[in-house]
Parts: sequence; structure tokens; C-alpha cells
Amino acid sequence: VQLVESGGGLARAGGSLLLTCEGSGYSFRTYMMRWYRQAPGKERELVAGISSGGDATYYADSVKGRFRISRDDDRKTMTLRMTSLKPEDAAVYYCYVSVRRDCWGRGTQVTVSS
Repeated sequence: VQLVESGGGLARAGGSLLLTCEGSGYSFRTYMMRWYRQAPGKERELVAGISSGGDATYYADSVKGRFRISRDDDRKTMTLRMTSLKPEDAAVYYCYVSVRRDCWGRGTQVTVSS
């Protein structure tokens, strides 16, 4: 299993970023997938999740209404569209899937300037 995140970078508060996770080495469409984030000195937290098939989604209260998770099973990608960014959204964002074990990407850094 390999997960590769991309799309992080620097955004201004109120701005937007689009994160992408490319999955390989497993049956992508079969598995629920999640985005987590970890800010310095804080525990990793669940940001959003999407079911296999994409018909069910979950969002942490802190991002609800601002972030949108989606998936393209044909392209084996999952995205997180982040809007109305806040300084507290700054973190390393990780893609996650459980395929016989916990599988994580290396993460992509999101920085938000106030």
C-alpha cells in the first residue's frame, strides 16, 4: 500500500487549498479513506472521512462547512478541498487507509498566514 499526498503549501487566512491523495497497491475503491492532520505539539486528529463509494462522509466539527472530501475511484485519488482557511488549520495533513493494518502517507504541510 502506498499513499502519496500533494497540494499543501502556504495560503492566507480565508484562502483555499486542494489536497490530493493518490493510493496504490490495494483495491482503492473498496476501502473507506480518511484525512488526518497534526499540528506541532498536538495529537494527530481526524479531519474528514469518506466511505467506499463516496456516499457517506464525515467531518470534524472544526472543519464542517469549510472542507469537502471527495474521491475518484477510477483515478485512485481522494481530495480534500479546504476553504475559508484559518491559522488553526495549519498542520501536516495525512492520508489514511486501513488495509489489514494502518497505512499512512508521508503527509503534506499546510501553512496558513494570518
